[in-house]
Amino acid sequence: MAKTGKKTKKDKKGASGAADGAARAAQEAAAKAAGVAANAAASAAAAVTEAIVKRGAKLLSKTDAHRTVGGLEAHLLKLFPAGTAEEWDRTGVLVGERAMPLSKVAITLDPTVPAIEEAARAGADVLLTHHPAYLSAPGSFAPARSVAQNAGAGVWAAIKSGVALMCFHTALDVSRQAQGVLPELLGLEATGKVLSPLPSDPALGYGQVCTVPQGEVLSLAHLAARCTSVFGRAPRVWGRMDAQVRTAATATGSASNVGGLALAAGMDCLVCGEVRYHDALDLSQAGLCIIELGHDVSEFPLTAVLADAVASYGVGTDRIVILDQTANWAYPESIRL
Repeated sequence: MAKTGKKTKKDKKGASGAADGAARAAQEAAAKAAGVAANAAASAAAAVTEAIVKRGAKLLSKTDAHRTVGGLEAHLLKLFPAGTAEEWDRTGVLVGERAMPLSKVAITLDPTVPAIEEAARAGADVLLTHHPAYLSAPGSFAPARSVAQNAGAGVWAAIKSGVALMCFHTALDVSRQAQGVLPELLGLEATGKVLSPLPSDPALGYGQVCTVPQGEVLSLAHLAARCTSVFGRAPRVWGRMDAQVRTAATATGSASNVGGLALAAGMDCLVCGEVRYHDALDLSQAGLCIIELGHDVSEFPLTAVLADAVASYGVGTDRIVILDQTANWAYPESIRL
């Protein structure tokens, strides 16, 4: 018959020894796991260091198995060459190491500090934008919520977050890909001609010459309403609402000299991101209708062009994320006091 009752000192000692053994085994397993993790981290760091050391003066070449920040930049530079950008502009990588591996890309219009932080939370290695993080190099770098507080705030945030900053600004503006964005969205037919062509390539430039599809009668009021429907934002309109639009010039961002060129070419309407007041005044008095969409409203669709370009490098669409910056301005229909 089995014995019952209190455990003996020998039993307690045996149980204590077993517990100690289990604890030692757990500690050894944890130490082993920590060692494996440390070795993996060290190997990854060594691989990155080796890539940086071996990169030389040129960008790393792209391979199917290994995509890099520099490889993406080189690919985009073929589509939007730096030589087509304005002399004062910034093009390509502004912050980051070109040899770093690339797995995910975030895209948006402006490289604000919140956008950089959102890109980091999304796991992106690169924040690709239309507008540059800076034109003149910042004189200092410090943490801040806005470059209005410190011009180098975006650079600081990018380095701290481990997110490379890359931009394609005017080189994208003049590209054939960008030229088709507004005409397609607004149902206009692009002729393939530009009002302000580049000296190096007349097919590239600013101010797309568009016509209304044959057989369609379009008034300024109808075109303005179409802009509201497409962008979800009411534009500012200058001109007679019943004026017929047969030809239109489109320009993302600032209209610059496109308005004057459109007037000289005898066009009916200018659709742009923004136009200076006195320019608009003079042009409208001369008979050119104007639809001002808003600088950011007109350019945010260019993020789709950049996304297509990134995908053509071989980055999966599930590894491309567009950060929404379409709510910068509020458009209250009325204010009740």
